[in-house]
Amino acid sequence: MKNEKTTLLSNGLIWFGAGVSIAEILTGILIAPLGLKKGVLAIVLGHLIGCILFFLAGLVGARTEKASMETVKISFGNKAYKLFAILNVIQLVGWTAVMIVNGANAANEIFHFGSPVIWCILIGVLIIVWTFIGMKNLSKINIIAMALLFILTLCLTYKLCVTGNVSNDKDFLDTISFGAAVELSVAMPISWLPLFSDYTSKAEKPEKAAVLSSIVYFITSSWMYIIGLLAAIIFSESDISKIMILAGLGVSSLFVIVFSTVTTTFLDTFSAGVSFKSIFEKYNEKKVSVLVCVIGVVMAIFIPVNKFESFLYLIGSVFSPMIAILISDYFILKKDYTDIPINNSNIVIWIIGIIIYRVFLNIVTPIGNTAPVIIIICIIKIIFEKIIKKENSTNIN
Repeated sequence: MKNEKTTLLSNGLIWFGAGVSIAEILTGILIAPLGLKKGVLAIVLGHLIGCILFFLAGLVGARTEKASMETVKISFGNKAYKLFAILNVIQLVGWTAVMIVNGANAANEIFHFGSPVIWCILIGVLIIVWTFIGMKNLSKINIIAMALLFILTLCLTYKLCVTGNVSNDKDFLDTISFGAAVELSVAMPISWLPLFSDYTSKAEKPEKAAVLSSIVYFITSSWMYIIGLLAAIIFSESDISKIMILAGLGVSSLFVIVFSTVTTTFLDTFSAGVSFKSIFEKYNEKKVSVLVCVIGVVMAIFIPVNKFESFLYLIGSVFSPMIAILISDYFILKKDYTDIPINNSNIVIWIIGIIIYRVFLNIVTPIGNTAPVIIIICIIKIIFEKIIKKENSTNIN
């Protein structure tokens, strides 16, 4: 329905909110051992690679007007896609918990009010409010919230630029290669691949929304990474709450931490509802989104966040091979397997892709790991299709 569609402004605000995130700042901090110049170069290059893939994934949803997990049917069939939808829901529940606990701990460290448990519950309640406001009406509130976030982020950037000495010769306990820094920068756009089409498919102007959202996210996420990089170099500090205090943001840092957590985590809970509904149509996606948020809050309170990390990386590694196959089928080979239950050949290539991805985690390249893996999987997919086509032609003759 027309009245359910979101505007370009709404989509831009959504992905600005996703980019303004504690997770982005924390990841930028990890790149500090490279120094400012190499660090910024790694951040921009990594985001360029990640956001190209991000855009292509969203463009499929924009052109087909299908949610992310619905587009997976194009490559894997109308039954096999459910596996990816389930994996997506699982990872989104995990990311919801991680984002909530990071936001809660940072807020508690700054204000020493209540406890991390209270902050977890407060952030969870705000995410649920965001969910019930709805995608269409959210832009009205987002205009105010994002304007404030934008102003405060500008203030944080300004204070970092005029505070201390930015140099490349500081000693850091940890070291990082340029390729590893690029991969850290690719990681954030890649993490949104399984859900970007949930938003472009609902836009009034889908293709323009895909372009605008990709540009907004590229700029905003890169900006947050650079803030983390600057903060670590200037203050030699990796704790986000201490950085906020040292930067002199005071009470306004509460708004940055809490609302950036809410606007980012809302996308996870909403898309978990969309993915779940794609499997079980009778369930309401808003109710499922609320349930995911509640589960995320409970996990954030009772399970140490470090228990999630290796599991989330393992789950996340399935989506790069998946999107490489989808890109190959949709943009290069012009194939559509929606009418068959399971595309066994693509399932095999996907499994091979996971293995290649895991192997490349131990290989250092100047452009990170994701880009080479994507290229290799696309090549394997194209060669496989040519072999199948040749065999079929031979059998006919």
